[in-house]
Amino acid sequence: MSTDHGRAINFGAGPSALPLSVLEETQAGLLNFEGTGIGIAEISHRSKEFQTFLDEFERNIRTQLEVPPTHRILFTQGGGTGQFSAVVLNLLARHRLLHPQATAADTVLDYVVTGSWSKKAAEEARRLSGGIATVRTAVDARVYSKDGKSFDNIPPHAEFAFADDPALIYYCENETVDGVEFSHDLESPAAFPFHLLKQNSLVPLVADYSSSFMCRPIPRLADHAVIYAGAQKNIGPAGLTILIVREDCIVDVDAAAKLGAPPVPLILSYKTLADSGSLYNTPSVLAIYMAGLVLRRMKQNGGLPFYEEVNRRKAKKLYAAIHEGEQKGVFRRKVQQGSESWMNAVFEVLGEGAEKKFLEGAEKLGMKGLKGHRSVGGIRVSLYNAITEQEADKLIAYMTQFIAEANN
Repeated sequence: MSTDHGRAINFGAGPSALPLSVLEETQAGLLNFEGTGIGIAEISHRSKEFQTFLDEFERNIRTQLEVPPTHRILFTQGGGTGQFSAVVLNLLARHRLLHPQATAADTVLDYVVTGSWSKKAAEEARRLSGGIATVRTAVDARVYSKDGKSFDNIPPHAEFAFADDPALIYYCENETVDGVEFSHDLESPAAFPFHLLKQNSLVPLVADYSSSFMCRPIPRLADHAVIYAGAQKNIGPAGLTILIVREDCIVDVDAAAKLGAPPVPLILSYKTLADSGSLYNTPSVLAIYMAGLVLRRMKQNGGLPFYEEVNRRKAKKLYAAIHEGEQKGVFRRKVQQGSESWMNAVFEVLGEGAEKKFLEGAEKLGMKGLKGHRSVGGIRVSLYNAITEQEADKLIAYMTQFIAEANN
């Protein structure tokens, strides 16, 4: 039977909270994986037991997200940052095979910049594609921010400008640092503007879902060319990156290089991963095991409909508390209404020394990981799947008490 093991409530943005039952099951698996007598950190990645587990993990992702047969599910390493490079190289190879005579001006990479991570992705694209392709900012959210320099919104759809035939279109669904997220409601003005994409075409749409993966269904999943997610935000420990790649984006990168595309390291090639069943080299077996246990638990709990509803309630209650604090001059929201993230809520505590007092008070109650990213400061509350509604309620009760005391 589980005990609390003296654990704090971890509201950190990643590596982040994991279900206690999964951690306990991992303890057992470290000693004896699936009855083999060998621990998961020791067993061969080519053993039939590990292959069986990997297959189940893939099935649980495919079933719960309703991934169509047109897309492959791949497992790799390097995190989201590794994919900043991999998506550029693989999709430049695809574009070269489709357009052998294309010039750098013809080869356009469109980036939707809504936060720190999409900004970094665009910078990496520019670094890799100099003289080969043209990197464009399809829209920059800072232009529409309250101060003209912060990432605090999803821009109006009318401001998005996509190339007619780009090599890729990139967006980050949820900006972990800045607390900005595309709306899940496709009718919302803050939803991703799928209607602006070229119709009846295999659009090379790339989405970074690292900090919202498996918290709810992915809108228009089949319309994406590549979706990737670092597991350490929502479903596992650091060391695993999950890819959902449309078949037409799994291309012969060596053939493309002969036509002038930049060479792609084998370990970054989607074709290498696909042809080897994600076992070209030794994968992160422990990270895969723990994430697989999380997906198994999710299935047992009712899958994405259950988690979507719980996450909706958690976010609604938290933002209500932030709003109350704002109304009473204690808190200040950092993201414009309608663009807020379910997973990473950010706000400021007003007054000299007030933020320090807030963090210290929370820690005394066993709540940690609430300090905002070093680049932006403030408070950041990460409400990943492993944060229960009761744990979120404990934080909200503390916030309510803090507001009351600040107004005395």
